[in-house]
Amino acid sequence: MGDNQNKDRSDLQKIYDKAEVLIEALPYIREFNRKVIVVKYGGSAMSDETLQKNVIKDVTLLKLVGFKPIVVHGGGKEISRWVGKVGKEAEFVNGLRVTDAETMEIAEMVLNKVNKSLVAMVQELGVRAVGVSGKDGGLLHVEKRYADGKDIGFVGNITGVDTKLLSDLLDADFLPIVAPIGLDDHYHTYNINADDAACAVAKAMQADKLAFLTDIEGVYKNPEDPDTFQSRLTVQEANELIKQGFIGGGMLPKLQNCVDAIENGVNRVHILDGRKPHALLLEIFTKSGIGTMFLKQE
Repeated sequence: MGDNQNKDRSDLQKIYDKAEVLIEALPYIREFNRKVIVVKYGGSAMSDETLQKNVIKDVTLLKLVGFKPIVVHGGGKEISRWVGKVGKEAEFVNGLRVTDAETMEIAEMVLNKVNKSLVAMVQELGVRAVGVSGKDGGLLHVEKRYADGKDIGFVGNITGVDTKLLSDLLDADFLPIVAPIGLDDHYHTYNINADDAACAVAKAMQADKLAFLTDIEGVYKNPEDPDTFQSRLTVQEANELIKQGFIGGGMLPKLQNCVDAIENGVNRVHILDGRKPHALLLEIFTKSGIGTMFLKQE
């Protein structure tokens, strides 16, 4: 009898805990109702099917509770896999893929394949999604990008974002999913760094939030020391970290994108570990959060 009573109390406590979570989320749901959130989806969370489904569930839930999410996805690992299949070696300069005409063709095919698989996952959860690339509706306009003066092929630097297509899709209650490909003045196709594409879309749409799902937990002053984790950073603090040389490697352009987004009207930017289940929901709907949040000032 005692064991049954303890079990009943335990089950009841779980129910109360769930109610507490929902109540804690309420002010955030109210605050962000009808606000645009851009989610940059990439890294390991794309190559693991369970994580992939978790991310899509998170984004779908954001849509269903009143957000206006836009997903901008990468596909680097998958592109490298297919480049290898045709006997080519993936080559990078400063983290940018050297993209000749054949590699561009492969990249576009892979990104479109990834795009439509994400659309199917969202639709399966009962939300209408539309997959587009930056070529559609003149969404992402680019110019040729160089790496330290070196020609790296069809890699684009975004010079303009035409938001009409995304605004129309959001107004019609669709969830847009964007592949990072753009066109130049001569209508040539270019591959775009997905972080840059997400940042440009967030700025142009005046998004309330921009969230980067990555393979790191957030920003550390010293990656070797877990006590140096930064859960909140103002633009000034982020710039100081960069200036003092604490930030290097692949984190540097990511941090610069965060600062750039905040300085151009995005209210909050988050760097989250996409390998953690439901990182997006935990960061947005709980007081503590689990990643690094950037804001203009405290």
